[in-house]
Amino acid sequence: MTELPKTFDPAEIESRWYAHWEQNGLFRPERPDAEPFTIVNPPPNVTGSLHIGHALDNTLQDIVIRYERLRGKDALWVVGTDHAGIATQMVVERQMEARQDKRTNYTREQFIEKVWEWKAESGGAITRQLRRLGCSMDWANERFTMDEGFSRAVIKVFVELHRRGLLYRDKRLVNWDPRFRSAISDLEVETQEVKGGFWHFRYPLADGVRLADGADHIVVATTRPETMLADMAVAVHPEDPRYKDVIGKDILQPITGRRFKVIGDEHADPELGSGAVKITPGHDFNDFEVGKRAGFRPAEMLNMFDADANVIQTADGLIPERFLGLHRFRRDGVDGARELVVAEMKALGLLVPHVSKNKDGEEILSDAEPRTIQTPFGDRSGVVIEPWLTDQWYVDAEKLAVAPMQAVRDGRIEIVPRTWEKTFFNWMENIQPWCVSRQLWWGHRIPAWYDEDGNPYVAESEEEAQALAGNKKLTRDPDVLDTWFSSALWPFGTLGWPEESDTLKRHYPNDLLISGFDILFFWDARMAMQGLEFMGDVPWRKLYLHGLVRAADGQKMSKSKGNVVDPLGLIDRFGADALRFFMAAMESQGRDVKMDEKRVEGYRNFATKLWNAARFLQANGVAGSATHEAPHAQAPVNRWIVAETVATVQAIDTAMAELRFDAAANAIYHFVWDQFCDWYIELSKGQMDEETRAVAGWAFDQILVMLHPFMPFITEELWHAMGERDCDLIVARWPQALYAVDSEAQAEIDWLIRLISAMRTARTELNVPPGAKLRVVVSDASDETRRRIDRQGAALARLGRVESLSFGEEVTGGAAQIVVDEATFILPLEGVIDIAAEKARLAKALAAAEKERDALGGRLSNPAFVEKAKPEAVAKAREDHAEKTAEAEKLKAALDRLA
Repeated sequence: MTELPKTFDPAEIESRWYAHWEQNGLFRPERPDAEPFTIVNPPPNVTGSLHIGHALDNTLQDIVIRYERLRGKDALWVVGTDHAGIATQMVVERQMEARQDKRTNYTREQFIEKVWEWKAESGGAITRQLRRLGCSMDWANERFTMDEGFSRAVIKVFVELHRRGLLYRDKRLVNWDPRFRSAISDLEVETQEVKGGFWHFRYPLADGVRLADGADHIVVATTRPETMLADMAVAVHPEDPRYKDVIGKDILQPITGRRFKVIGDEHADPELGSGAVKITPGHDFNDFEVGKRAGFRPAEMLNMFDADANVIQTADGLIPERFLGLHRFRRDGVDGARELVVAEMKALGLLVPHVSKNKDGEEILSDAEPRTIQTPFGDRSGVVIEPWLTDQWYVDAEKLAVAPMQAVRDGRIEIVPRTWEKTFFNWMENIQPWCVSRQLWWGHRIPAWYDEDGNPYVAESEEEAQALAGNKKLTRDPDVLDTWFSSALWPFGTLGWPEESDTLKRHYPNDLLISGFDILFFWDARMAMQGLEFMGDVPWRKLYLHGLVRAADGQKMSKSKGNVVDPLGLIDRFGADALRFFMAAMESQGRDVKMDEKRVEGYRNFATKLWNAARFLQANGVAGSATHEAPHAQAPVNRWIVAETVATVQAIDTAMAELRFDAAANAIYHFVWDQFCDWYIELSKGQMDEETRAVAGWAFDQILVMLHPFMPFITEELWHAMGERDCDLIVARWPQALYAVDSEAQAEIDWLIRLISAMRTARTELNVPPGAKLRVVVSDASDETRRRIDRQGAALARLGRVESLSFGEEVTGGAAQIVVDEATFILPLEGVIDIAAEKARLAKALAAAEKERDALGGRLSNPAFVEKAKPEAVAKAREDHAEKTAEAEKLKAALDRLA
């Protein structure tokens, strides 16, 4: 046994034990004959650093993997990082800019070499931080989405999907980032509220056509006037009586002179604005669909921007030369296409001014109606995303989605919580083609080569492509694949596929995936698609979706709000164990986690309480147990703690089977704090015989094992401090929940705890001096209660501060009465406190509490307050009302005891 220092120091313990576990291969012990259990981590970006969402996600995974490892399984937690194409290229280019250098000064191969150099020097930050969190990953087999074996899998999947007709090249709208000159995924688009305008313009009808009201024009409204240079139609609702007669008629776009049709489409809302909308299918996702319904092929749709969002000539050549080369917006003090379009429409008399009134009721005219517009920005570039018509590679996600939906329906994939199933099906049933190409240099280069006519040849190597093309000269596609394409292969690509290996056979399908709900479609669903397509089986049997970690007030964390919490800072202050336990205890299925540093601090105090309990046991000769099974016990308190230990094991097992992390954490927390530390240790003081030492050592061992998945560092430290061990705690045996419930001992100790607690409460409420010992008179006691008092008299006297105890004695004067089960326990207080003064104090306090309670109740019953006050004010009033109600009930109970 190693004597523990007085002070619990998490930092020293954490660094020492993590290094020990990793160096000794304990994250993946050799268990070839054991039942396999497999999870894969959502691979963090190689550029990333640990944020609070990572802390939640990886803590939950580590709890599961440590739990299953303790249960004797061949537990494999696959770890690796994602090459993060756009993020990594951005980091390296920024470093170049700092040195007055740029990517285009190098060949593609030279730049990629620089990226690899950066990865070797700086790309491991997040994996070091995951170690600080305590993640017991299989680092010996760490993967990277750009390593040689994984890259081979990516290329093979691309080629196979193309061969199967599930991957093709097409012209469609994409989210285009003009800063990076690349398509990006929806996940990389961040919508922000921007103050903008809503402009109204008159578009003249051609050939003398007029509306039913005699107007020779249609008014259209737009938040993006610059795109009118590529308009191809005006849409109205087919049943709108104002426009029914002009559907199919020609209309003229004033600046370009382009002649196009008025079309009927339900996209136009008769109740919104004028009911007529301009259609620019090359620069708006809704317009793109309207254009297809109107019969425009994507190749015919007009594109008015280059890759930098500068105006270029459309295919019909109708954009006036003065617009060419302008940026879409005003930039560096120079008007852009937007400003010039508005100015020219105004000069032509075709701008409908917005009319508003000032405070004096006078009309004010302005060019546009002020509007707050939901605007898409690149989350890394910070520039407005442009819907852009371009040729890209697409996966036929609609066909690949069929198998995953069936797997969820028939139970081969279980989604937890099940409330996410509806969202899953809704998205999958309406899935769009998946754009998988990116205009970057860093990433998996698309295995496609083009001949001089633009025909693609898809193959795993240039030699194979040349064989397909014959003697034609070929040029390789310069684009790379979306990183979500490669990470979709994670559950089997990390296990060696396409090679057939024992590891692949043994650990695919994975057992569980833990993921934030926000990547359900970007990653989870696509893994399901690729796993079923290439492995013929689901990638994992269960998918657990957790919420977000939000600020204490429930807001989403963001740097702009200044409410981001650094998990490493919390680890520095409170230790990794405390942060991990907070994450588990707060993770309730289907809910977001609200950050609360006070709770983290509270779990640090919990760790300190466990530490002090170990020091007490050591001081009383208690050592680690030599047996996995519970020792034989006769004393009720020892039989009780054994039964409570087993009940806790059962509660944790049930919670873990259901992935109720909060229930599992709270079960072990309350057992350690309440039953073991607050009661068992207190009840055992002064009675530490050999039986009690054996039981206490065994129960404490079980605590360390049960708590280990949640708090791995302190538990491993205490495990070794309590005596010589034949193994480290990380690979110890999970407790058995086979001990028969000892209802008799549980009932007796439960009775004792209730009685002592009631006595302590009464003493506190009635201001009995802490050092005063009281007589206790018992009436109406059953034979069983008398026997319990006889057996537990010493504990009752010590913990309840009882001077003497008698049965049936007449009590005169003031006294407190406590009822436990059938018996009444009377505590005479004459001469101990001033009873009259105490009654007066309690009555005064009760009246004050009731007055405040009733005043708050009146406010809450007033509809005007509940409906009009700020939600936080109403919530505070409800909280205060509940507090004053409880206080009044407590004071009345105390007063009743003195009656």
